[in-house]
Amino acid sequence: MLKATTHLHFDGRCKEALTAYAACLGGKISFSMTWGESPAAQQAPPAWADKIIHASLEFDGQTISADDAPPGSYSKPQGFSVMVSTPDLARAESIFKTLAAGGEVGMPFAKTFWSPGFGMAVDRFGIPWMVSCSQQEA
Repeated sequence: MLKATTHLHFDGRCKEALTAYAACLGGKISFSMTWGESPAAQQAPPAWADKIIHASLEFDGQTISADDAPPGSYSKPQGFSVMVSTPDLARAESIFKTLAAGGEVGMPFAKTFWSPGFGMAVDRFGIPWMVSCSQQEA
């Protein structure tokens, strides 16, 4: 079975971001390795030893993987959004508010013609998100 997984790159704040996402999405960090713990430790600057070379966040049977991009190779995410959808309108709105806090709202969470609740934001870590309620509620 073919499976696609989102992999996010950060500018040194991977651990902080995944910890926040775990709390927001009700998940857990199932794997985390720093540059200093990896076979690439000798290639990383000493100040980068505690940054993440690879980590996995699991929530609701799904996985997002992430890392701190090597020094000098990070670029701002563009051209995509991480989409989160739930049939629970209150949960969708709560997730949106949490992700948007300290970030930039592109589209406030509100009813649309396709969803009882949808919003778009770039979080405080620079990751673009779309949050949707996937079920029409009476």
